[in-house]
Amino acid sequence: MSFRTKLAAAQDQIGLALVDRLAPLGEDSIAQGMRYATGGGKRLRGFLVLESSALFDVPAHQAIHAAVAIECLHAYSLVHDDLPAMDNDDLRRGQPTVHVKWNEPTGVLVGDALQTMAFQTLCDEPLHKDPAVRVALLDGLARASGAEGMVLGQALDIAAETADRPLSLDQITRLQSGKTGALIEWSATAGAIIAQTDPAPLSAYARAIGLAFQIADDILDVEGDAAKAGKRLQKDAGAGKATFVSLLGLEPARQRAHDLVAEAEAALNPYGKKAHALGELARYIVDRDA
Repeated sequence: MSFRTKLAAAQDQIGLALVDRLAPLGEDSIAQGMRYATGGGKRLRGFLVLESSALFDVPAHQAIHAAVAIECLHAYSLVHDDLPAMDNDDLRRGQPTVHVKWNEPTGVLVGDALQTMAFQTLCDEPLHKDPAVRVALLDGLARASGAEGMVLGQALDIAAETADRPLSLDQITRLQSGKTGALIEWSATAGAIIAQTDPAPLSAYARAIGLAFQIADDILDVEGDAAKAGKRLQKDAGAGKATFVSLLGLEPARQRAHDLVAEAEAALNPYGKKAHALGELARYIVDRDA
């Protein structure tokens, strides 16, 4: 099975699981908004959960609960990131953002509900019969998404918009390790946590692809196609914000992303051929066009 076929199959599997998870919520505006916000997307974080679990022969029917959780958490982050008080975006995945389609209070509440749904999902016994394993996943996701991870990265990003001078390369790297990298690392190590084994090689892999992902995003923001991206591009340049491209230059940034792919592939060596799809994912991250 080719990587693209495998990714598409995982996207479908995660999509169906999200539909099942959200089905009991009814048809009020919050439930509708939650379904809307979790529809589509690349589902790379959920794919990482499934593939990292497969390395250790964790059954897909267990791992899918963690995949649904991270996709709910990621969707919440996008809904809130798009709000007028944050990035004030009106387009996401080629569709009106949640607060545009409904209203701002609904956008806030949809994000809140998706965040809590993520943690509720990790409590489900079918994920793992051992409560200690579920708690480890909960603790890890709380740290990755909160004031030590994604929220910290978002706060640093907001502060950068009004800073007296553009951020340095080290500062941007720290910012992105929280805003983007923390959830990627949780996703890539989830399988090891479920299997109760050492996640260190997958952590190293995830740190490399997390940074490569953001560099690729910065490159796409400069030379990408807004129609394919499904969102406005060149926002950072318009706001005068420093990016990996503005600091390194376009071609050096591209080379740095490919160097990080090589680092990620080296980190997967302990897993041999079983990690082939994860290696392909690293290359996909820097070669994608959206």
